[in-house]
Order: sequence, then C-alpha cells, then structure tokens
Amino acid sequence: MVFSSLTFLYLFLPINLFLYFLVKNRTYKNFVLIISSLLFYAWGEPVWVSLLIFSSVIDYIHGRIVEAYRGRWQSKAALASSIVVNLLLLGTFKYSAFFAQNINSLFSIKIPYSEFSLPIGISFYTFQTISYVVDVYRGEVSAQKSFWKFLMFVSLFHQLVAGPIVRYKDIAYEIENREFNLGRFSEGISRFVVGLGKKVIIANIAGEIATIFLSEKASEMTVLGSWYGMILFSIQIYFDFSGYSDMAIGLGRMFGFTYKENFNYPYISKSATEFWRRWHISLGSFFRDYIYIPLGGNRKRHILNLLIVWFLTGLWHGASWNFVVWGMFYGFLIIVEKILMSKVKIKVPAIISHCYLLVITIIGWTFFYFEDLKQATNFLGTLFGFNNRPLVNLNLSIYFMNNIIFFIIAIIACTPLIKWVKNRIDERFIIYNQRHIHVYKAINIYKYIVVPILNFVLLIICTVLLVGETYNPFLYFRF
Repeated sequence: MVFSSLTFLYLFLPINLFLYFLVKNRTYKNFVLIISSLLFYAWGEPVWVSLLIFSSVIDYIHGRIVEAYRGRWQSKAALASSIVVNLLLLGTFKYSAFFAQNINSLFSIKIPYSEFSLPIGISFYTFQTISYVVDVYRGEVSAQKSFWKFLMFVSLFHQLVAGPIVRYKDIAYEIENREFNLGRFSEGISRFVVGLGKKVIIANIAGEIATIFLSEKASEMTVLGSWYGMILFSIQIYFDFSGYSDMAIGLGRMFGFTYKENFNYPYISKSATEFWRRWHISLGSFFRDYIYIPLGGNRKRHILNLLIVWFLTGLWHGASWNFVVWGMFYGFLIIVEKILMSKVKIKVPAIISHCYLLVITIIGWTFFYFEDLKQATNFLGTLFGFNNRPLVNLNLSIYFMNNIIFFIIAIIACTPLIKWVKNRIDERFIIYNQRHIHVYKAINIYKYIVVPILNFVLLIICTVLLVGETYNPFLYFRF
C-alpha cells in the first residue's frame, strides 16, 4: 500500500485515525499504531512481517544487553552481534544474489543462490535499528524497556517503507509523552496534502512524460529529447521522494511524532557537497554519524573514508553496479570539490556553479535510471552528441509545447519561492496583528478557513487524478 492510493486515503487512514483517537489510554493508542502498521506493511507482502518482527526482537534484546553491561565486554559483544545480525539479514535478502552472480562470473564457478523478492523498506528499518543499538551503546539514549513500544518505533507505518530514517533518540520522548495538539494535527494535514500533491500532480506526470523519451530505442533518441527526458526524471524522483517524505512527516505530526526534514531544495545547490546536504538528509546524516566519523572523518584518511561512504551509499540504493557507479561518481566529485576549495581555492561565479550542479546531477541520475551500465553509457553518449543522433525532432517539440506550463510550474516548485511567499504572508499577518487587534479575525479566517479549503481543493485534484490512474509508481520502494 502506498500513501498516494485511494485505498490508503479513503479507507486505511480514516479508520486508523478514528481508532487511534477513539481510545484515550496511550498504551491502547500504541497498540492501535502497532496493529495498523503491521497491517499496512503486510498489505503488499504478508510474509515479510515476520522478518520485521524478528529484526525488532533481535535489536530490542541487544539494546537491553548493551545497557545492562555498559562499559564491559558483554556490551561491546552485544553491539557487534547486533550489527552483524542486521547486516546479515540485509545482505541475505538484498545482496546475496548480487554477490553470488559476481563471484560466479569472476571465478567461473557456480555458487548456488536464491533471488528473494526484496522485503519492502528493509534498508530503512535496518538502519533505524542499528542506529538505536549504537546510540544506546554510546549512552546517547536509554534502552527501551517495553518491547511493544520498541516494535511501534520500528514499525510506524508513517516512515516504515521509505523513510525518512527516524532515529529512536529523536522520538524517544514522544513515544512516552506525546499529546494531541489541534494545531500540530492541522499542520500535519497540510504537510501531508502538500506531499500528496507533489507525488500525484508533479512526480507522476513528469514520470509519464520522461518514460516516453527515456524508453525510446537508442536509434530513435535525439540529443535534446534525451536531455528533456532526463530533466523530467530528475523532477520525478525529487517530487516522488520528497513528496513521500512530506506525507510521512505530516502523518507523524497527526499522531504526535516529530520527524526531521529529509529534503531542503537540493536543486538550488551549487556543488555536489551542498546537494548531498540537502538531498535525503536522514540517509546522509546516518552515513556521516555511524560510518564516516567512526572511520576517522576528516582527521585521518578522509579521502579513503569518503570513498568507502560513497561506495556504501551507492550499494545501499540497490544490488547493482549502476548504483555503485552512481555512488562513486558523487564520491569522486565531492573529493575533487574538497581539493579545489581547500588547496586551489578556485572561486567560481554562482550561476556557473549552479549550472555545473544541475548538469552533474542529470548525469548522475542517468546511472540511477538505467540499471544496465552499457545502456547508461550509450545514453550519456547521446546526451553529449557522440552517437550521431539528431539534435531535435517533431515529437520533442510537440511534447515540450503541450507541457510547457507544467514544466515551468515544476521548475518553480523545485525552488523555495512558494515557501518564501507563504512565509511573507504569515509575517504580514503577525505584524498586522501586533498593530491592529481587529485583524485577529482575519488571521483566524486565513488559518482556519482559507488553508483548509486549499487543502481540500488539492486533495480533490489528487483524487481525480488517481481515479483510473495506471501510472502511480513509487521509485524508492525498490530500496
């Protein structure tokens, strides 16, 4: 089940909210969340619920042992055991076939292997449980005494299958003490609806058009058509994933949880380094805090540390060499940028830096879109005019002109312009309220009437688009 489905919007979520707020006792509320989260997860693949529960049991026990024997060898052993078990589970279900195939190919042998259907969200919840045990070991958080509360943390359907990666220490207080707040609930609805709009109105449409140009035979592609298709894919993947993160954050607020931001307008960046401070923030911070810094960070072997992190970042996204190439591509760029900034100290105009970032991002997404490396390199050849393909054809002109308004809206939505306008409006209301008491009614109209109406209209638009919709993928489900 995905958030951008009619089943979730008009069946699962309303029933879940009704039951959650029907019961007053927090313990019962927790069980409502646990049961609904497990049902949500089982909707697509019931068999993998057992793996999720098993992983939760393992890390709950390890967390208790780590805390009980803090400072002793048993604590270190429990930490190591937790990491090994989690990585073995992830490796078995996500990477075993990949490794076996490559070993067989390299050494001309025949190691038997099974290709599992990837358990949805395993990469996300594995990182969450690893970070929990590590944080308990570091003394940054106390081990959760209740298994049911820990299971709720791991299985929360808001962020279970596609993040953001929520660390236990960030919501530990709310697990024990969250209270209903009408203002936060209203903010959650708004955030959810905006995320739904990103996914349904922008990502889905961009994806449909991108597929037309990116699925063409190599002999039929044009140079500008290839750029147009990859730009649209760049738009699709951003609004697809950031929209899902917005919906997850909004759902969290409705139920009393605060999840950290996962995107911060990455396409306005001026370097690969800045881009990865703004894109999938929860993943980047995980690799920084639990791999890069423990390896030595900037203090020693920082280039090797960066290469390790980016190799793992690519591999985390998928058991395929195209993702490894994609990760190493960014690792190489970030290393070059660090050298240029620290030693050469080259100053480049902002507009050139921004254009550089956009071009390398599109190149990077090529390895993300095409899982076959040969197909990806051939496509790059077309992008840069090396395959004797024509510059443009009539098909591109028609599609571009027919979708020019959508294209402009999508580009604007990639920037903070809409947020800036909203913030200016909010500031004006606050200033006027301070000067004129009677404007308080205007603020109430804006907050309690205008905003809900806008949310309702956006929801209706999304619903209309989803009715009969056959193209409604979610790209990050495969990770």
